[in-house]
Amino acid sequence: MDKEILPKRNQTGQRKRDSRAKGIPEVMQHRFRWTDVLAQIGLIVWAVICLFPVYWMFTFSLKTNNEIFGENVMGLPREWVWSNYTRALNVGHMGQYFLNSIIVTVVTIAITLIAAVMATYAITRLHWKGRKRMNKFFMLGLTIPIHAAIVPLYTTFSRIGMLNTRWALIISYSAFSLSMAILIATGFMGDIPYDLDEAAFLDGCGVWGIFFRVIAPLMMPAVSTVGIYTFLQSWNELMFATVFISKEAYKTLPVGIQSLSGQYTTEWGPIGAALALATLPTLIAYLFLSRQIQDSFIAGAVKG
Repeated sequence: MDKEILPKRNQTGQRKRDSRAKGIPEVMQHRFRWTDVLAQIGLIVWAVICLFPVYWMFTFSLKTNNEIFGENVMGLPREWVWSNYTRALNVGHMGQYFLNSIIVTVVTIAITLIAAVMATYAITRLHWKGRKRMNKFFMLGLTIPIHAAIVPLYTTFSRIGMLNTRWALIISYSAFSLSMAILIATGFMGDIPYDLDEAAFLDGCGVWGIFFRVIAPLMMPAVSTVGIYTFLQSWNELMFATVFISKEAYKTLPVGIQSLSGQYTTEWGPIGAALALATLPTLIAYLFLSRQIQDSFIAGAVKG
C-alpha cells in the first residue's frame, strides 16, 4: 500500500518543483486561467453584439408591420411572411436594382484595380521625372470630400450626356477609390525586393513582362484588400446614385430601397427583405475573403 502511495506523492512533489522551477506561482496559474475564461466570455458577448443586427434584419424582413412595431419586435416571426421577398423583387423592382449594383460595382473594381496597380508600379518601380509629384497628386484625392465634387461632376456629366447612365457612377466611384487604392498598393509593392526585377530583366523581360510575371502575382494580398474596400465603397454609396440617376432602369440598390418608403403608409417587411438582399453579397464576400484580408493586413503591417 505504501509503495502505491509513494509514487503519487513523488509525482505531486515533482509537479510542485516544476512549477517553482519555472518561476510561476500556483496563484498566478489560477489567475491566468480565469483571465482566459473572462476573455472568452468577452469575445462571445462581442460576437453576439456584432451578429444581432444581422439576426434582427433577417427576422425583420419576415414580419408584418404589427409585429415590427410593438407585438414582436425582437423575437422570431410568429408567421414567416416569405412573400415580403417576392414583393421586394417584383413590386419593388429589386431584381433590376440588384443587377445594376452588380454591374456598377464589378466594373468599378476592375477599373480601380488595374489603374491602381499599374500607377503604383510606375510610381514606385520606374524612374522618371515627376513621379514623386504624381504620387502627391494622387494622394491629394484623399483630401477631397465626396460632397464637394457633386456639382462639378453633375455639370460635366450633364454637358456630355452621361447622366442617367451607369458610367456616371462607375467613373465617379473609380476616381474616388483610386487614391486609397494606390496608397494601399504602395505599401505592399514597397516590400517586393528590387532583385526580382533585376533577375527578370536579365532573363529578357521588359517593363510589361516584369509587371505581369513578377509584380502582379506578388500583389494578390493588396488586390484583395483594394477589391474589398472598393466593393464596400461602391455597393453602399447613395449620394452620387441619388443625384446622377433618376431613371428606374439604372437605379442601384441604395436608391431603390429608399424609394420603397411610401408617402403615407409604408410596408416595412418588403423593405427589410430588400435590405437583407443588399447585405447578402457583403456577407458572402467577407466569408470567402476574410482570411485573405487578414493576411493582407498582416503583410502590410510587417514592412521593413
